[in-house]
Amino acid sequence: MPQDSAAVPGVNRPNITPLEIVRAIVLIVALFSLGLWGFVSWPLPMNLVFGIGLPVIVLVVWALFLSPKPVLRLHPFLRAVVELLIYVGVTLAWWAMGQGWAGIAFAVVAVGAGLISGRRALS
Repeated sequence: MPQDSAAVPGVNRPNITPLEIVRAIVLIVALFSLGLWGFVSWPLPMNLVFGIGLPVIVLVVWALFLSPKPVLRLHPFLRAVVELLIYVGVTLAWWAMGQGWAGIAFAVVAVGAGLISGRRALS
């Protein structure tokens, strides 16, 4: 039995755009990249600190300032600066692992998605 996809009264479902999906994928790749860098690039006791701690810090910063419903609202310029700092950190992590092209590819996709999203937020 197929279920009816008609709107249910009193239920508001968010409209998820392809841009939001790309931004979510960028965040997941950023967290994975920083965790990978932490586990691969540091000796044993510090790899746990960086491999687990750095993605957690980035996730908390994202939740505080960059999420669709942030805890603390920032001016759009400061929001872009925080987002760019995360992207720069991930790009430098890929470079430190000897994968410069992966870092550049991540930076291009992440900054492109951020620019489009920022332009939409301002208009």
